[in-house]
Amino acid sequence: MNINQDAITVRELTDDDRSLLLEWLLNPKVLEFYEGRDATFDLEEIDREFYQDDELTRCIIEFDKKPIGYIQFYKVEDEYKQKYGFVSDHTYGLDQFIGEIEYWNQGIGTKLVKLMANYLVEQKGAEHVVMDPQVSNKRAIRAYEKSGFEIIKKLPKHEWHEGEYRDCWLMEFKYEIR
Repeated sequence: MNINQDAITVRELTDDDRSLLLEWLLNPKVLEFYEGRDATFDLEEIDREFYQDDELTRCIIEFDKKPIGYIQFYKVEDEYKQKYGFVSDHTYGLDQFIGEIEYWNQGIGTKLVKLMANYLVEQKGAEHVVMDPQVSNKRAIRAYEKSGFEIIKKLPKHEWHEGEYRDCWLMEFKYEIR
């Protein structure tokens, strides 16, 4: 799988990407929004978190051929489909982060999320594409809204982050036929 648009490439994760993931996940600015600043990563943890689950498609984000972040997509499990109010077996979830912080606030995340959501609808047959950002992650929420996601409902105490359960928004992609 290789997805390209507007200088953004999404390619599947390889064994050579371990050191990139480790570098990004040692940065407290990245961890503030992904996993939490109390998370500790080493190469063994990278292997456990990113290389052992076959249910996820794990990818590296490149911008102008430079690796800048991580994205994963997956079919949403039945437990969460029920919690979210979806019945379709074609419900996909997205999680991502830009690990190179100098690429933040440039519109790349907005383009990336729209690119991936369109890919899931057009190539994987997704009927629903969802994300669940923390309510406090206003920058990400704005990017997701600009890329075609809408807030559906609040998920109280949904995600464990930095020592407490945090509220999240359930957001769904509203696909537009091109």
